[in-house]
Amino acid sequence: MRRKIISAGLFIVIAITFNSCEPLTNCKICRQLRYDQGALIWEGPEREYCNTDLIAIETAKDVIIGNIRETWECR
Repeated sequence: MRRKIISAGLFIVIAITFNSCEPLTNCKICRQLRYDQGALIWEGPEREYCNTDLIAIETAKDVIIGNIRETWECR
């Protein structure tokens, strides 16, 4: 009986250890880009965005003023 309890406890510890390697935050490196009639004219600096900031960037629509389109690119 004692052996079964120890085996079960060891299994639980191993299972938790394997799952702890998953990242706790959702982060990506993003930059802002500007295009004029499809040609890249400006690149913003790359910066890491996480959680709600990243969600806001990924759901943001492109801003178009005249021929200039401003968008975000994340990797």
